[in-house]
Amino acid sequence: MAAMHRRCFAAIVGALALPALAQTAPPVLPQVQLGGVMGGKALLVIDGQPQMLAVGASAGGVRLVSLQGDAAQVDIGGRVLALRVGGTPVALVGGSPSRATASREIVLTAGPGGHFVTGGSINGQAVSFLVDTGATTIAMSQSDAARIGLDLRSGRRGLSNTANGTVPVVMVTLTSVRVGEVEVTNVPAVVMPAQMPHVLLGNSFLSRFQMRRENDVMRLEYRR
Repeated sequence: MAAMHRRCFAAIVGALALPALAQTAPPVLPQVQLGGVMGGKALLVIDGQPQMLAVGASAGGVRLVSLQGDAAQVDIGGRVLALRVGGTPVALVGGSPSRATASREIVLTAGPGGHFVTGGSINGQAVSFLVDTGATTIAMSQSDAARIGLDLRSGRRGLSNTANGTVPVVMVTLTSVRVGEVEVTNVPAVVMPAQMPHVLLGNSFLSRFQMRRENDVMRLEYRR
C-alpha cells in the first residue's frame, strides 16, 4: 500500500510539473548598439537598422533615456541598459543582458538597400561606418577628419579616381579603428574634400579579417 501511495504521489508531482515544462522560451528583445553621437542625438543601431533618436524618443522597441558624451542609457522592455560608442551590441533575453558577438568577431546585418552600416570609433571618436569592399582604404570627409581631430598637415597629398573624377586627397594613418569589441591599429585612410554621410570602411581595415557573408549577415573574424 505504501508503495502504491508513493507511485501515486510521484504521478501527481509529475503532472504538476508538466505546465512548467510546457512554458515557451522568453522572447528575445531588440538588439541595440550605440553607433555614435551627433548633434545631441544618438545613432542607435537596432537589429541592424540605424536610427537617430533624441532623448525621450523611441524606435523599434527601444527608448533613449539619456545621452552624455559617448555614453547613453536606453529602455528596452522596461529594463534600462547602459551603452557606449563602439561597444558590443546588447540584447535582452528573458530580461537579462547578453553580449551578441564574440570579442574577436564582428557581426553585421544588412540595412535598407543591402548596405552594412555600423557604429564604431576612430582614434576614440565616434563615427558611422559604411562597409565598402570596393574601397582600397578607409575614406572620410574633411569635416569628419576635423571632428575626429586628425592633423592633416602630417599627411601625404595625392589624387584619387572617383565616380566624379579625380579629386585631391590626404593620405593618413589612423592610430586605431574600432568596431564592436575589435580594435585595429595603424590603419591607412584617405581624407576627401566631398561631404560623405558615412565613413567608408574599406580594405585597409577589412583585409585584416576573414570575411563571410550569409544572406543579410556579414561576419568578420579577426586574423591575429
